[in-house]
Amino acid sequence: MENQKIIWKDRKRTLFGLPLSFTKYSLEEDRLFIETGFFNSVENEVRLYRIMDLQLSRTLGQKMFGLGTIKVKSADKTLGDFEIKNIKNSKEVKEQLSKLVEEMRDKKRVVNRELMMEDDEELMDE
Repeated sequence: MENQKIIWKDRKRTLFGLPLSFTKYSLEEDRLFIETGFFNSVENEVRLYRIMDLQLSRTLGQKMFGLGTIKVKSADKTLGDFEIKNIKNSKEVKEQLSKLVEEMRDKKRVVNRELMMEDDEELMDE
């Protein structure tokens, strides 16, 4: 498979918005990468169709410096739930990520178990 185009990338930033961290984030059409460390580095990859839910949180300090944190609920066995911490343009990134997640879930025909369980409960109530 050929290398895909990186849609978005950023670093985890300090409270003052400076990219003084060894945590890097990048987003492709179908995967999100999180690379941490300097001497010993680890790169985690999450397939977008495995992302179940996204939440944006912004403290007062983050708002002052244009930052935010995206909390990700994931079905990925290795990474599980995780956060994309202290990034710029967090609202736009969350919306872009949400759109890509839905596209990949449709493309892969992945059905959210949560929706299936709600449908089953409605049928049982009838």
